[in-house]
Amino acid sequence: MLFQGYASAQSDPSYTFMHQARTAPTVSYYDYIIIGGGTAGCPLAATLSQKASVLLLERGGSPYGNTNITDLAAFGAALSDLSPSSPSQRFVSEDGVVSARARVLGGGSCLNAGFYSRAGPEYVRLAGWDAKLVNESYQWVEKVVAFEPPLKQWQTAVRDGLVEVGVRPYNGFTYDHMYGTKVGGTIFDHDGHRHTAADLLRYANASGLTVLLHAPVHQILFARRGTVNSTMPKARGVLFSDANGLAHRAYLRRGTNNEIIVSSGALGSPQLLMLSGIGPRRQLRAHNITIILNQPMVGLGMSDNPMNAVFIPSPNPVEVSLIQVVGITHNGTYIEAACGENFASGTRTRDFGMFSPKIGQLSTLPPKQRTQEAIEKAIEDMKALPQSAFMGGFILEKIMGPISTGHLELTSRSPNDNPSVTFNYFKDPRDLQRCVDGIKIIEKVIGSNSFASFRYNDYSIVNLLNMTASSPVNLLPKHANASKSLEQFCKDTVMTIWHYHGGCQVDRVVDRDYKVIGVNSLRVIDGSTFRNSPGTNPQATVMMLGRYMGVKLMRERLMSEGQE
Repeated sequence: MLFQGYASAQSDPSYTFMHQARTAPTVSYYDYIIIGGGTAGCPLAATLSQKASVLLLERGGSPYGNTNITDLAAFGAALSDLSPSSPSQRFVSEDGVVSARARVLGGGSCLNAGFYSRAGPEYVRLAGWDAKLVNESYQWVEKVVAFEPPLKQWQTAVRDGLVEVGVRPYNGFTYDHMYGTKVGGTIFDHDGHRHTAADLLRYANASGLTVLLHAPVHQILFARRGTVNSTMPKARGVLFSDANGLAHRAYLRRGTNNEIIVSSGALGSPQLLMLSGIGPRRQLRAHNITIILNQPMVGLGMSDNPMNAVFIPSPNPVEVSLIQVVGITHNGTYIEAACGENFASGTRTRDFGMFSPKIGQLSTLPPKQRTQEAIEKAIEDMKALPQSAFMGGFILEKIMGPISTGHLELTSRSPNDNPSVTFNYFKDPRDLQRCVDGIKIIEKVIGSNSFASFRYNDYSIVNLLNMTASSPVNLLPKHANASKSLEQFCKDTVMTIWHYHGGCQVDRVVDRDYKVIGVNSLRVIDGSTFRNSPGTNPQATVMMLGRYMGVKLMRERLMSEGQE
C-alpha cells in the first residue's frame, strides 16, 4: 500500500462534543475559548482538550456528509456554491482577484486542492520554533490526514520534465521542503476522499471539548481596567450568536493560564481584533467601535501568493489529478500541475475545474466588471469550446513569499461581512521577475522530451500562452503583447492559489509566543501571523502550528499548576 493514515477518516465521526450553537446556554465558562474551527483551530482544540476545558466556536457547519467537500471528483463544487449555507464565502480583493474564505469546520482544508508539504528548515529556524517539537507535530497531523498520491502518466511526465530541464535533484516522495523536484503528499486518500483538519478532532478528549457550529463571534470582551498586576486590558470572554440570531456569551474561568485564542484565518483574525477594539484608531472610529488598544499594525502585511498557469491541451487522455508534483527552484518560484478532463469536475459539469470562473478564478477586472453576470458569461463562453479544450492540464507556478504586501480594512461591524483587502500583486518587481522565471521553466517542461506525448507539436509556446491569456477562465483586460512579454502575461493572467496570509504578524501584532502585544489572555494562532507563506503550500504548517502551540500551552499549564 502506498497510502498511510486512517482510510476511514473521511466518514462521519459523529463527534459527541459537536453541537449547533442554538443549543448552547446563554452564558458558559471555559479554560480556553478558541475562535475559528479551521486548519489551526481544530488541532489546537484537540490538544488543549486533553488537560483543560475548551470551547471551539465555528461560524460554519460540519464538513461531514457533504460530498462536494469529501470527494476529489467534486473539487470546485464547494467553491462555486454561493448560497448562504456554502462552506465557502467568496470575496473579491481590491486588486480585482476573486477568491474564497472557508466557512466550515476544518477551514481551508475542506476546500483546497489537497497538496501537503512541510515548511523548510530555514523557515522553522526564522520562526524561532523548536525543531524537534515541530517534527513531532507534523507527524501527529500526518497520521490522520496525509497520504502518498498515486502518480500516473501525466503527472509523471511533468515530474520527469522538471528533472530533464534542470530542476534537480529528484527527491522522490517526501513531505519535506527540498530544492529540486519531488512528489508531495495529499490529503485525499486512495479512494479519493478528503481528510481535513476536522478529522484531527478525533484526537480530542471528548469530555474536555465543546464544539459549536454556526456560531459567529461578534466581539471579544475585555476587562478594561486590567488586573491587579497589570494595567493592560485583559480578554475575559466572547459574544457570539447562533443560527437564530440569539446572542450568547462565553467567559474564561478564573485562572492565570486561561486564554482566548483567535484562529479565524488571515481575513477573520484581523477583522475580529478590529471589531473588538484592537486596531488602527482611524478605522475603529470610522465604525464607531470603542478603542481597547490603538494597534496600527492590525490588518497590515496582507499577502497572497500569485498563481499563473499555462494550459496544455493533450492529444492523449490524461488522468484526473490535483497537485501532486512540485519543482522547488532556487530562483524563488515553485512549479506544480493539475490535469484531467474537466480537471476534477467529473461529468456533472463542463468547466475548467480548478481554474473555472465558477470558483472565482477571475483575474484583474475593472471594478464595474466584477459581477456575477461576468462570471455567467464566462461559463457560457466555455460551452462553445470544443471537447479537445477539456482534455489536458495546467502547469502552474507560484512565487515564494511573496515580497509584495497590502492591507485589510473593515467594511462593516458584522463579522459575517467580508473586510476589504488589497494584496498588491506584483507591486514589488522581484515578485514579477520570479513569475517570469517560473513561466520560462514551464515553457521548457512543455518542450521537454519527457512531456512529448502530452503536447500537440503544432502548438507553439506562443500559441499556448495566447490560448491561456484569452481563455474565458480569465475575464481580463486583454493586451496584445501578453504572449510576447512574459511580464505582461504574468500581470494579465494572475490568479489566487488561496495562500493569503498576514494581518496579525509576529513581532507586529503578536509576539513570538503568539500573544497579542499590549493585551493579556489573548493570542492569535493561524496563518494571519505569517510574514511569508511556508513551504510550497501552507496547510501542513498551519495544522502543525495548531498542534505545536497546543503542546506548548499544555506544558506551560502543567508546569504552572505544579508550582501552585
